[in-house]
Amino acid sequence: MTLKKIHEVLDGCCPDQKVQVRGWIYRKREGKDLIFLVLRDSTGIIQCTVKKTSPAWSEAQKLTIESSLSLEGTAREDKRAPGGYEISAENINIIGLAETFPIGKDKSEEFIRDMRHLWLRSRKMNLVMKVRDQVFESAREYFKSQYYTEVSPPMFISAAVEGGSTLFGLKYFDQQLYLTQSSQLYLEILMYSLEKVYCIAPSFRAEKSRTIRHLTEYWHMEGEWPFADMTDLMKFEEDLMTHICQSIGEKCEKEFAELGADINKLKTVKAPFPRITYKEAIERLKPKNPTLDWGTDLGYEDEKVLAEEFGKPFFVYDYPTEIKAFYCKTYSDHPEIAMSVDMMVPRIGEISTGGAREDNKDILIQRMKAQGLNPEDYEWYLDLRRYGTVPHVGFGMGVERLIVWMLDLDNIIDAISFPRTTRRFYP
Repeated sequence: MTLKKIHEVLDGCCPDQKVQVRGWIYRKREGKDLIFLVLRDSTGIIQCTVKKTSPAWSEAQKLTIESSLSLEGTAREDKRAPGGYEISAENINIIGLAETFPIGKDKSEEFIRDMRHLWLRSRKMNLVMKVRDQVFESAREYFKSQYYTEVSPPMFISAAVEGGSTLFGLKYFDQQLYLTQSSQLYLEILMYSLEKVYCIAPSFRAEKSRTIRHLTEYWHMEGEWPFADMTDLMKFEEDLMTHICQSIGEKCEKEFAELGADINKLKTVKAPFPRITYKEAIERLKPKNPTLDWGTDLGYEDEKVLAEEFGKPFFVYDYPTEIKAFYCKTYSDHPEIAMSVDMMVPRIGEISTGGAREDNKDILIQRMKAQGLNPEDYEWYLDLRRYGTVPHVGFGMGVERLIVWMLDLDNIIDAISFPRTTRRFYP
């Protein structure tokens, strides 16, 4: 008897044949003469029936939710069963008999989040993690197609990337170090050797924001490359986003259908994306938010309003220099404007930030001092401008925000296996 994964049975590989499957009990319903078991493995769920006359009956009676087992029986097509197939069980071998499972239908959302280590077994999280895996694969596929090299920057850093207010500080032997907010500066180092580089790695922000789009530890898709400008940057980002969306739209239809998410919005994503300046964004938003003026950073609610107007991914670019990081390049004839761009999507707002990097050493030092940074802490970064400086661009996209938008998730904590927020760090 051949051991099968559940998806193989559901795909109709062996109708009216004896099969062996193994996994965990997902659901159980007992009758006087018939027991219904729903068995799950990593590939899906399938209904199994156990008749009172079956040798498997006594073992089936013992089974509890989340018990692990091996089951042998005959696979048959049954339109009434989940997935269209069921297995008539003839033999059950209990591997691990579970105690009473604490997560039931009547448990609160808060309780489920506290039991994350068990909730990851749920069908919802199984499907989300599979879509997430495909997002990573599709992203890497596109970067590779454009001849980018994947690199591995450090997580421990000695100086801030995005500002000291969101830094996680830690004692590193006898030194004070920080968890990285972004791998950008290190990608810039590697760019001078490999040219087009990218990474998909964790970033950490000590933000106390409690919204559906904030995590303190999240996965960052970042790229840097030389001999490029803002036009090149936005074209690459929209082509990357289009490739990911089209790939997910083609390969994850089953997952989206079971999760009840609209996959068609991904299939309609195509470059080029609409583009507006920060100034135009302020003009659009001011009727609804009169307090907005030039120099005001767009908040979550502002971004959502803009995103709803477009109803699809779009860019906002040319932000005020005063609200952007020290490394943002400015226009020589308009130094008050930074060459910075955000990609936004409906409901979530900003999912990526990028721009041109300041390649002039003297201007870079001035920007550092203006933001209260000590240039001596960034000597290695200044060396990049001393020895063969070059115009270059880059961006960082939040993977979880992208997944929240794709799957219409209620909260970003469901877009990652082990969410870290201001209140959640267990397990």
